[in-house]
Amino acid sequence: MIDIGEVLKQLGIAQINNGVSTGIKNWYGDGDVLASFSPVDGRKIAEVNQAEQADYDKVVEKSLQAFKVWRMVPAPKRGEIVRQMGEQLRKHKQALSTLVSYEMGKSLQEGLGEVQEMIDICDFAVGISRQLYGLSMHSERFQHRMYEQWHPLGVVGIISAFNFPVAVWSWNAMLAWVCGDVCVWKPSEKTPLTAIACQEIIKTVLKENNVPEGVSSIVVGGKEVGAWLASDTRIALVSATGSTPMGRSVGEVVAGRLGKSLLELGGNNAIIVTPSADLSIAIPGIVFGAVGTAGQRCTSTRRLIVQAGIYEEVKNRLTKAYSQLRIGNPLDANIHVGPLIDKRAVAQYQASVEKIRAAGGKFIVEPAVLAGQGYESGCYVVPCIAEVENSYPVVQHETFAPILYLIKYETLEEAINIQNDVPQGLSSAIFTLNIRESEQFLSQAGSDCGIANVNIGTSGAEIGGAFGGEKETGGGRESGSDAWKAYMRRQTNTINYGATLPLAQGIKFEIE
Repeated sequence: MIDIGEVLKQLGIAQINNGVSTGIKNWYGDGDVLASFSPVDGRKIAEVNQAEQADYDKVVEKSLQAFKVWRMVPAPKRGEIVRQMGEQLRKHKQALSTLVSYEMGKSLQEGLGEVQEMIDICDFAVGISRQLYGLSMHSERFQHRMYEQWHPLGVVGIISAFNFPVAVWSWNAMLAWVCGDVCVWKPSEKTPLTAIACQEIIKTVLKENNVPEGVSSIVVGGKEVGAWLASDTRIALVSATGSTPMGRSVGEVVAGRLGKSLLELGGNNAIIVTPSADLSIAIPGIVFGAVGTAGQRCTSTRRLIVQAGIYEEVKNRLTKAYSQLRIGNPLDANIHVGPLIDKRAVAQYQASVEKIRAAGGKFIVEPAVLAGQGYESGCYVVPCIAEVENSYPVVQHETFAPILYLIKYETLEEAINIQNDVPQGLSSAIFTLNIRESEQFLSQAGSDCGIANVNIGTSGAEIGGAFGGEKETGGGRESGSDAWKAYMRRQTNTINYGATLPLAQGIKFEIE
């Protein structure tokens, strides 16, 4: 069994009494106690005080003061500090990954991958710190010069979800920091300890570089903290990751005060399998996409759209693959599927199962909730597969659980229409060896998602590309490419270096 007290101690966040964690350093607030329970075994890991409104206001004011200092630090020097953050994450990778796995329930291998994403985005952000490029334009006026430059926004509020409790925060924070912003983080109330561990790691780097602590802040709490961030005119940008209903609420409030928002919301991701597909790579990609992180990724594969001629073969191969899945403690390297985050998620899984049956769906891999030895937390479920129609209401909505919908098609045009015929638009994929089919899928008449892959699954986005989706997924972009622009404000500058004042569009305006 994992010694979680020792892990917390290695991360510098626990009060240890005879080897048992008794609490977390209490500087996050004076509000009610929030306990973190592991879905792996149901044990209470530790407790932390939540922030009250007064605590939140102190954090924001401290951030505003830190911004005045941080924005004046040259961008490459900000990048150097982010580089040091990456080095500290490398140093604490094993312990932080273990805590991610234990507090959230994903496999240790996935926990290690998540922390590696943090390290990678640090490396990416260091490069971006020397590439915050603006454009220069030719002026229509004689002896004038025009150009664009980018300035930091100010305080960036980050609302993150439990399924990637640290990586998605880092996608936002590392880029925001090299852009000259400061960050206030509201982590998921289901995974507060991993967030606190990250904050402690970052604090050591800020202190060593004589950077104000307010550059990186955390506010632990529930929905009320998200509401404070959304409505606060002092917060220049709110980046929110989570469900579509949550994002719609945040987006409406932020828009109401004419603020900026970056929304990464629900997905209902599909894979199309064509007759030319190499099933030796398609089946593993489908299975991992559907059951990885117990189906709790925003990019998890929810729908599998298979051509009628190969439908039975794909179904048989999937059934065989699912029979080999091992469900249990995610810290065991031999386990494929860990628990759902909590019993509420299990109830949502069960509710969707009943809706599938009521709509006429047929399960080819039966669902179940596991109990008994090794499953004491009550959070373990069996990944299942159901034959359905895309039009079923339950299929149109995202269930954060390992439920895979199997749908048959005849023509590729029909398959693409099925793929696009949901409210969400995050990730999509096609398995085909036919170049015409792949190009049709990627064309303007193809997938309407922010991510469209060929011969890889819907999960596993790399930090080098901009991450995000369309429609009810929110339209935001994080991580790579030019996503850094979301954290800055654009300014157009015109300089007159001549001795006259010609006006734009040839306007004449003469006065004595």
